[in-house]
Amino acid sequence: MNLKKLATGMLCMFLAMFSTMAFAQSKEITGKVTDSKDGTAIAGISVQGVTASGKKIGTATSSDGTFKLSSADGIVKVTLTGVGFDRQEVNVTGKTDVAVLMEASNTSLNEVVVIGYGTARKKDLTGAVSTVQAKDFNKGTYTSADQLIQGKVAGVQMINNSGAPGGASTVKIRGNSTVTGTGQPLYIVDGVPLDGRSPKPGLGDVGLGGSNPGSNPLNFINPSDIATMDILKDASATAIYGSRAAYGVVLITTKRGQSGQTKMDIGASSGFSNIAKKLKVLNASQFRSALTYYGLSNANDEGANTDALGAIPPTRVRVAKVG
Repeated sequence: MNLKKLATGMLCMFLAMFSTMAFAQSKEITGKVTDSKDGTAIAGISVQGVTASGKKIGTATSSDGTFKLSSADGIVKVTLTGVGFDRQEVNVTGKTDVAVLMEASNTSLNEVVVIGYGTARKKDLTGAVSTVQAKDFNKGTYTSADQLIQGKVAGVQMINNSGAPGGASTVKIRGNSTVTGTGQPLYIVDGVPLDGRSPKPGLGDVGLGGSNPGSNPLNFINPSDIATMDILKDASATAIYGSRAAYGVVLITTKRGQSGQTKMDIGASSGFSNIAKKLKVLNASQFRSALTYYGLSNANDEGANTDALGAIPPTRVRVAKVG
């Protein structure tokens, strides 16, 4: 009788141990991660579970914010981390399902600058970089992109070579840095370097017949389409773009379409131009008399008598922009 009771007790103990081991082997934790602000599921959150024996196992939340961890030792703690959210630690001892609310992190990422061969934090960047956003551009109607930042960047000097519409301008970064070279910076538009040639086909780089000043290579860009302009002002730019960047680099980024509600920007401007002051010069008859008085030749006289300044009519300009 005693042997029978002993055998029964041992069998019960064995079954209890077996069920405990089976339960431990099937120990599983499931859960769902949501944003504490609006309750939306968060995908891609890193989930790391720690077992009773100190073993670590990990996974990540799926598109619906759920995760699943299983371990034979039994999981006692779960740690959740994700970009833009605070770290969360949850005690899951004796639990099989948990719901975790992630708090948005208040710490912002350090500002980074994209360079030719990688990225760097702006405070760690050794080169001199100036950035001008669209909201900081010069206001008004401009025909060339470089006029948007005229007087906006320290160490950058812009000189208009002529008063001709679309005429070339000289851009000097940190003063004159060459004796025989052009001294002009390298322009990069959306990652594409410009070769500096005139956008007017057939006229050459110095104008028709060599008598007119060259045209601006940025004339083909609508100034209203520019989002940012970055100026690399020191010799370290040559490590990115080579010898063409010896006089500095102007990086131009144009605007891109954005998701959301449709938006249309319309702007219009008008102007009126006239000669501010007419110079007093000899007319044709007085000029002929002067040539005769001084005994000079008048072989090219064809008998005309036109007031050249008076023949210039007032000009009215209207400009409309749709973006």
